This record gives sequence, structure tokens and C-alpha cells, in this order.
Amino acid sequence: MNIPAELKYTKDHEWVKVEGNQATIGITDFAQGELGDIVYVDISTVGQQIKQHDVFGTVEAVKTVSDLYMPISGKVVEFNKALEAAPEKVNSDAYGEGWMVKFPNKCCRT
Repeated sequence: MNIPAELKYTKDHEWVKVEGNQATIGITDFAQGELGDIVYVDISTVGQQIKQHDVFGTVEAVKTVSDLYMPISGKVVEFNKALEAAPEKVNSDAYGEGWMVKFPNKCCRT
């Protein structure tokens, strides 16, 4: 199982990667494996201030739908639009092309 050491993880299997003035959030390789084939990612919170532990979207797999929980408080500034056409990127590259949302780093003290 792939577990990059430079990321921060939650008990709900979300991850946070802080790079300069930006934080990126996605789900872990373990989570995508447990969900199975992901067919849809629904993030409708771009532009919204979300509190830590609140739901910021959902992931739909063939047999289930799972909520996505904010690992940190902050304003969602970007959604990975590539997931609209290819949600399976979460399955194939959970820590790379399968990222979900981005935030300004000023909100993300780690």
C-alpha cells in the first residue's frame, strides 16, 4: 500500500499536502481501494468556507456513496475538474492526479 510520508492523514482517510501557499486534499489509497471503482466525484463547495470535519463533497463508487470530510478548516478555492470526465483517476493515482480540492495555505497550519 502506498503511504507517502510527506502527507498529513485523517482517521477518515483524507490526506493533506502543503506546498508553499497551497494545500491539496484527497482520499487515501486505502480509501479508494475500499470504495472500489469510483464513478463520480461531487464537490459543490468551491468558494465556500468549510469547517474542519464538515462534509465538503461525496465520492460515488459502483456500490456505495461516501462523504468527504474536511481535514482542516478553510475556503475551497479549486476542484480537480479532471475528475468530472475521469473520476477513476482517484483509483489509479489517489495521491497525484486523483487529488480533489485545493485551499490557500494561510488556512492550513500543520
